[in-house]
Amino acid sequence: MNDDNSNSSNGSGKQSWLEKLGRAFGSDPRNRDEVLEQLQAVTERGLIEAETLKMIEGALEVDELQVRDVMIPRSHMVVIQEGSSLDDILPIIIETGHSRFPVVGEDKDEVHGILLAKDLLQLVGRDAKGIIADLVREPVIIPESKRLNVLLREFRVNKNHMAIVVDEYGGVSGLITIEDVLEEIVGDIDDEHDSETVEDIQSISDDRYLVQALTPIDDFNESLGSDFSDDDFDTIGGLVVSEFGRLPKSGESIDIDGWTFKVSAADDRRLQAMEVNVTESA
Repeated sequence: MNDDNSNSSNGSGKQSWLEKLGRAFGSDPRNRDEVLEQLQAVTERGLIEAETLKMIEGALEVDELQVRDVMIPRSHMVVIQEGSSLDDILPIIIETGHSRFPVVGEDKDEVHGILLAKDLLQLVGRDAKGIIADLVREPVIIPESKRLNVLLREFRVNKNHMAIVVDEYGGVSGLITIEDVLEEIVGDIDDEHDSETVEDIQSISDDRYLVQALTPIDDFNESLGSDFSDDDFDTIGGLVVSEFGRLPKSGESIDIDGWTFKVSAADDRRLQAMEVNVTESA
């Protein structure tokens, strides 16, 4: 039987999707926008799936993004204090569901290493005093300006899954994980520990807002037109607690520079959320 008419030039009886895609383009795209336009066109013709197009678009975008664009900001970092006992650490792991934690000294600028939750399993049921420090791994430190495609390649080669991000002055500005980078390509990767994301600032009415305590002061200022300083505090919750001089209780309120902050959620350990509105004198 003569198979000359059924085989493609590469010896296969079927044409690869790349060959089909090449013919569909018709001409070489001259820039990134033309690449995306032609990819959208061939998707509409059924040559590639819509989900595949989304991943290609995400991969192209990763080439242009920097770490600062997707990192977890300093104010949202969940850390473990150096010298913490296993009893101190386990509730943090259970509550957050995270697998890696920066280990810090007096503040978040003193990152001494990364602790993996799985490394603690060997200590359960044992006297772990003095052993936890031996499990802390060297941190990977990267600048905010590092490109995501370069970071992803380094994550894969070095088998690291978390990096600490520093600003131009060497201060810690956040952290980033390999999952954060991959989500830019494939979309959100939810697991059993992920919960519904709560927006930092939600409008209640024309002049009232529900604000999460961990909202960075810069974001609060930008969204609501305020001018609070972030020299001493990273988050709006830190500023409010400082003005109270103690941890406030739910229902308590305070005026700060023409803004009224009423605590709507708090427990014995932290301030969680506040109702905020501007006063007439602001």
